[in-house]
Amino acid sequence: MAEELPAAALPRMAQARMAQMRASGTWGSALTSDEFAAIRSVGFDPVGQVFGAAVYSVGHDGYRCPAAWRTPAELKQAGGKQAGGKQEERRPATQVSGPGDPGSFGPLVRAMGQARETAMDRLVAECRQLGGHGVVGVRLSIGSFPAGGPEFLAIGTAVRAQGAAPAPGAPFTSGLSGQDFAKLIMTGWVPAGLVLGISIGSRHDDLPTARQTRVTTGNAEVAGWTELVTESRRDARRQLEGDVRRFGAEGVVIETMPLRVRQRDCPAQVGRHDHVVEATFTGTAVTRFGPGGLRQGRPTLTVMSLNPERDQVSRIRI
Repeated sequence: MAEELPAAALPRMAQARMAQMRASGTWGSALTSDEFAAIRSVGFDPVGQVFGAAVYSVGHDGYRCPAAWRTPAELKQAGGKQAGGKQEERRPATQVSGPGDPGSFGPLVRAMGQARETAMDRLVAECRQLGGHGVVGVRLSIGSFPAGGPEFLAIGTAVRAQGAAPAPGAPFTSGLSGQDFAKLIMTGWVPAGLVLGISIGSRHDDLPTARQTRVTTGNAEVAGWTELVTESRRDARRQLEGDVRRFGAEGVVIETMPLRVRQRDCPAQVGRHDHVVEATFTGTAVTRFGPGGLRQGRPTLTVMSLNPERDQVSRIRI
């Protein structure tokens, strides 16, 4: 996790909001009543709703088709040769944004990573100012700012262990619900931090792909598109695993893994198309704190929502 931001690094509005919350003697949260009961059952109290946001500008030199000719500088770096002043090598048909194969979206993904870290650092800094030991129920919102660049929003509920001294290290962050957080604690595990893996891949619709997508071909796998989805997911998974190692955790509970696919006109060949895939993994890195768990042997109480439209039943131990 990036080094925590000091209080002075928080935006002025955030500092004013923290001061007002501390002075009021009250707290707010994004928890449901079931979640509130669940975290209380394992010895934690909410201390306030916390928030972090960041918008970044992207140093991007523009999209290039994965199948376009390499520039002389790229060809020289790759060790390729030129004949008659023309490049002899094309880029790989499929490119992803990870290290070693940055493709056209490498700068964008790096900016998204920096924006995410800044937003999470501000969320954690607010938690520390409220005397919290961690943040549960963190929800990440990833969007595009109207003027350009990625926008990251993070919101959650800061919690404090009952009767415990302030934590010496950075507070934990978790995307788990209050009920899932309680189950994790009761089985001897603790959240280490919210983790994220993002990859953006692109592929040119080459002639084999065009043939495989013809109506007359019938039912057939489109190998190029399969490769694009597979490589993008694999790269996103690598980024997620790197985040887990950064927290020193043993594993990750994956919460979401959406995949967005879009088509765009190829800038290198008129009338042809490229496909772009954005793969995202979000989850909570976890580690063990003891062989047992908390409050074992207690009876199980069924807590049912008073809202008749909700049919979820949460089981917690109290």
